Amino acid sequence: MNFKLEEAIEILERTPASLEALLSGLSPGWLHSSEGEGTWNPSQVIGHLIEGEKNDWIPRLEMILQEGETKPFSPFDRFAHLKENQEKPVEEKLQEFKNLRLESIARLKQLVSSETQLELAGLHPDFGPVKLRELLSTWVVHDFTHISQIVRTMAERYREDVGPWEAYLGVLKRNPKIN
Repeated sequence: MNFKLEEAIEILERTPASLEALLSGLSPGWLHSSEGEGTWNPSQVIGHLIEGEKNDWIPRLEMILQEGETKPFSPFDRFAHLKENQEKPVEEKLQEFKNLRLESIARLKQLVSSETQLELAGLHPDFGPVKLRELLSTWVVHDFTHISQIVRTMAERYREDVGPWEAYLGVLKRNPKIN
C-alpha cells in the first residue's frame, strides 16, 4: 500500500491554493467553459468541492469512527451544487472552499491519530464495507480528478483554435463525461 496520511494531507492542503492560482481573476469565458451539455464548468466544479467538504469526507470519516459498519453512510448528492446560486463569483467560492478545507484538515488531524484507525471500516451505501484508508485515498484522488477536469474544460475552449496541433495535445483527447 502506498497511502501515508502525512502525504495525503500534503495534497489536501495544497488543493485550495492550486485552484485559486489557476482560476482567480479569470474572465467568464474560462470559468464557464465546459466539455459540452451535462458537464460541469470550472466554477461548478468548485461548488461540487464545497459540497464535498460540507457533506462527504469528514462526515463519513466520523461515521467510520463512531458507527463502524453498523450504519451506512448517508448518500452524497453529487449534483447538489447545481441547485446553488450559479452567479456567485468564483473568488467567493474559492475562499469558501479554502476555509472549509482548512476546517476539514484540522478535524482530520484531530480524529485520526494512529495507523490502526486507517483499517477501520464503514458502510458505503453502494460499495459495502470501505476502510478509512480507502476513504482518505479517494479524497486525494477526487481532488486530482477535479483539477484534471478543470484543466480539460479550459483546454476544450481552444480545441478548434489549435488547428492541426490538436493531434499532439493529450488534454484534448475526448474523455467520457466525468463529473
